[in-house]
Amino acid sequence: MSGDEILVGYDGSPDATVALNWALDEAGRSGRPVRLAYVFEWLTVAGWVGPGVAPGIWPDERARRQVEELVRKAAADAAAERPGITVHGEVFDGPPALVLQERSAQAGMLVLGSRGHGGFGGLLAGSTAVSVTAHAHCPVVVVRDGQAATSGPVVVGVDGSDAARLALGFAVERAAQRDVPLHVLRVWQPPGDRWAPSGFDPDEVTAEERAAAETDLARWRESFPDVEVELRISPGSPAALLVEASREAQLVVVGTRGRGGLRGMVLGSVSQQLVHHAHCPVAVVRER
Repeated sequence: MSGDEILVGYDGSPDATVALNWALDEAGRSGRPVRLAYVFEWLTVAGWVGPGVAPGIWPDERARRQVEELVRKAAADAAAERPGITVHGEVFDGPPALVLQERSAQAGMLVLGSRGHGGFGGLLAGSTAVSVTAHAHCPVVVVRDGQAATSGPVVVGVDGSDAARLALGFAVERAAQRDVPLHVLRVWQPPGDRWAPSGFDPDEVTAEERAAAETDLARWRESFPDVEVELRISPGSPAALLVEASREAQLVVVGTRGRGGLRGMVLGSVSQQLVHHAHCPVAVVRER
């Protein structure tokens, strides 16, 4: 597996197909190859059986052949529909979250659908999405059926942390590839009335936050001068404001382990609220 590959969690479900199409669009812009990964987990009365217990043994050889044919056909159809894009398919055995986390170490990006069947059942509401977005070794994009918009800006949430700077770079590149505006949202949380320090001036805080955000943006404005950038500084809830901004976006991007309003982005509430409630695909970006 190439480190530039786009890895797609695929099980033949409608949401997995939407995720695959999103990945193919990304590959068409970036020139990266795509690999479909079907992760099959099966249970027995005694518990999980798979690698580490009886590697390579399936309960039904016919089931394995059917899955391999499903993946082979999906990869072949995708390659035929998108000439010039290299598409591979592979079947893996084991717990989906663990396998995808391990395989993400060799990928440039991991794309997941939601509400799949088989190994990806209940992806958004269950433990798989939480685990994969928290522990994958590359950026993870989560796409739901009906939300893969192809118009609108790319939105990124920043807070001045190193993780947010990585997310900003990822977002700028996507906006440039798509030739769409980049909307940068920096949120600060105002103190409650009882806890506001003496002389607290929200306008002054907004000005400070804007200056800090402009500093982080400077290198990207220089590298991508054709990208139209809109910077918004807002008090409030990061999750709520990013979810609202996603209504008009084609992609919303966040980093991990931010500080301030985005603290605990992956393991806390913000990224999970976005994965559950955003109106467009969500990219969670981390350092490899």
